[in-house]
Amino acid sequence: MSPRAGQPGHPPRTLAFVESPVQLLNVLEWAHLHGLRGEDPAPLPSVPAQVRRTVAEDPPRTGAELTVVVLAPTDPMTRGQLRRMADLARDEGHRVRWEEARGGTTAPFSTIGGLAGPLRRADRIVMGDPFSRYVQLLLTITRARDLVVVDDGTATMEFVAQLARGERLVRWHRKGGRPGARDLLFAPVSSSARRRLTPSAGRRVEVFSSMPVTETPEGVTVTANDFVWTRSRFGPPRITKSADLVGTSLVETGVVDGDRYLEAVRNLAKTHGATRYFAHRRESADKLHRLAAETGLEIVRPDLPLELTARRGPIGRTILSFPSTVVHTLPLALRGTGVKVAVCDIDPAWLTDTASPRAQGFLSGVTGTARDVHRLETVGLGLA
Repeated sequence: MSPRAGQPGHPPRTLAFVESPVQLLNVLEWAHLHGLRGEDPAPLPSVPAQVRRTVAEDPPRTGAELTVVVLAPTDPMTRGQLRRMADLARDEGHRVRWEEARGGTTAPFSTIGGLAGPLRRADRIVMGDPFSRYVQLLLTITRARDLVVVDDGTATMEFVAQLARGERLVRWHRKGGRPGARDLLFAPVSSSARRRLTPSAGRRVEVFSSMPVTETPEGVTVTANDFVWTRSRFGPPRITKSADLVGTSLVETGVVDGDRYLEAVRNLAKTHGATRYFAHRRESADKLHRLAAETGLEIVRPDLPLELTARRGPIGRTILSFPSTVVHTLPLALRGTGVKVAVCDIDPAWLTDTASPRAQGFLSGVTGTARDVHRLETVGLGLA
């Protein structure tokens, strides 16, 4: 995307909204690709000297201004990862504005009121989650003519498909259910957001993604996220001889039965010699405690997104995963290291009675479209 501005001779004022560590990581990847660097990047103090990389091959500076607004969640693990990612963003010279957007009844009003001015002045809006009600509400305020959606994992695939088909914006694991009272109340805002995310003569829309995009909406520019920033700033990692297993929040979102998930993890670890389990930031403490007790796996709760954690190392020679974003992102982040990513499909028998009718097809699509991964047969379960 060209660094055009609202006023001739001035760089565009870019405002990015993130609610998760992965979203912020992908904002940094997008900014790196487009040359938005603010000040000269500082050395990364949290990274050992032997794995630091130079930035001599970084793109030329455009002078473009980027402010990252963190709409902070309440989950402690997510907040911790976001604070680490915010430090990395500052190291790259970007401004970071931390908003306690969910810190009480009046917090949303205070946050939106405080952001109204910057939103109206912004020439370009970057967002990590177009399904977020917070982001959709903020979109009704901005006059920006450039809108960018960066990856928020597998949800990006569904967003692009829904936009192409002109459907209302609904997260994949909720699709198929009846709209609740809050959905109906918020419907006008959601419809307005979808219209604003539809390209027109006066509005440009870019999707920056490492995920496969099969239905491209007319007028939308799709830019590939190749994790160049991650590979240039971290690693290569030390590789261990064992396997690592990546956790998922499919139990927490009500898609997969907890007992069947635990049995699947146990069988995968036993079959492939996995010793560590990298927990998803949304996995519950009770579930992780049970996993550790019943499988013998070492539970690792990363303080950064897995793409950066794996790139820093140490990491297993084989990474085992269920269908999730990482089966698309880890092969890119770990390109050239020799690490193999293997994915195990979700057996339909593992799904809960309340899972969305679209769950199985969507998860199969996540696996089937992944590149540079090894597909495993679904593990058998010893459950009745």
